[in-house]
Amino acid sequence: MIENIPAGTGEMRVAKKRVLLLSEGFGAGHTQAAYALSSSLRKLSPNVQTRVLELGSFLNPRMAPLIITAYKKTVVSQPRLVGLVYRHQYKKSLNRLTTLALHRLFYTQTRNILRQLRPDLVVCTHPIPSAVISRLKRLGLHVPLCTVITDYDAHGTWISPEVDRYFVSTPEVMRKLRARGVSVSKIQVTGIPVHPNFWEHPGHDEIREQFGLKPIPTVLVMGGGWGLMNDEVIHRSLTQWRDNIQFIFCLGHNDKIRRKMQLDPRFNHPNIHIFGFTREIDKLMEVSNLLITKPGGMTCTEGLAKGIPMLFHKPLPGQEEENCQYFTAQGFGEPITSLDVVVKWMNRLLHDFPEIVRKRQEHVHNVARYYPLQSAQSILDILEPNRVLS
Repeated sequence: MIENIPAGTGEMRVAKKRVLLLSEGFGAGHTQAAYALSSSLRKLSPNVQTRVLELGSFLNPRMAPLIITAYKKTVVSQPRLVGLVYRHQYKKSLNRLTTLALHRLFYTQTRNILRQLRPDLVVCTHPIPSAVISRLKRLGLHVPLCTVITDYDAHGTWISPEVDRYFVSTPEVMRKLRARGVSVSKIQVTGIPVHPNFWEHPGHDEIREQFGLKPIPTVLVMGGGWGLMNDEVIHRSLTQWRDNIQFIFCLGHNDKIRRKMQLDPRFNHPNIHIFGFTREIDKLMEVSNLLITKPGGMTCTEGLAKGIPMLFHKPLPGQEEENCQYFTAQGFGEPITSLDVVVKWMNRLLHDFPEIVRKRQEHVHNVARYYPLQSAQSILDILEPNRVLS
């Protein structure tokens, strides 16, 4: 995907700095982080051009979807295998043979893309493009490389000596990188970048009117894009509360599950709303009072920015488990260890609603101390002409 940037206007033309943001389609969060950075950079400076590419899909539009589909099927059908691979490779960087194979098989055009776009800085939000750019740097490419770790853990595949800056979510992730030999001068704790919209809090009445929602306790259910929220037990439990609680189901691009739910009489109710893919999750989070989701790093960070309490559904072994543990320990969410957890929160929404609203307002006030544009500001600092990377 390419983000089109309009040409600059005005009598005096200032040479804009070019930032290339590279991601991959293995889960939406990586690319969302890239677009969030793109939006934040343009918000902070009119003198920056950005391009966002899912590198594999851009260079190999036929092969990449097949690889991503195979990966999705593995995640859904064999999560334990995914966890075993994650743990086995946890302390290992991508070896040179792997990066060479990636370069030759998938990304032989990457150097030509860089020559064409001539970026002043490359930012990677996925380990694979980071490894490819790192290899090109070993072969003589001269461009600063920043890597944004989009989870609350630090898997070894993110790490490469050629990375000039790591942007990480928490001090704990920074400590994990330092324990693996990464210089402290290369690490900045910036939080995971989310779109600036998630840090804003517009009026609720207009949002409710836009989506046909009622001003009653509302639960937002996400994570269906890969079929990971197609849980009959959870759905049966939630729909029992539909007369008094409003439910919003966001199913992403999973049209199969969306059609199935729309034909199910349990979901044919004025308090149940079923959405496919939408770019307005920030608005739906704003008017919801509880989020039920898979604990992906991006979704959790968006929920953090919105101050919404979260319930985590069946974390995948690996980074989702780490994300779940972090947000639970910080008091931002709770794993669904049994249906009793769901029942407890439904009762709280019905009988303790003012307290939930009060705590959310307090949480929003507390998270305001996080600088939501820190990652983008750090990139601008690197782009300053007289600034030298350590």
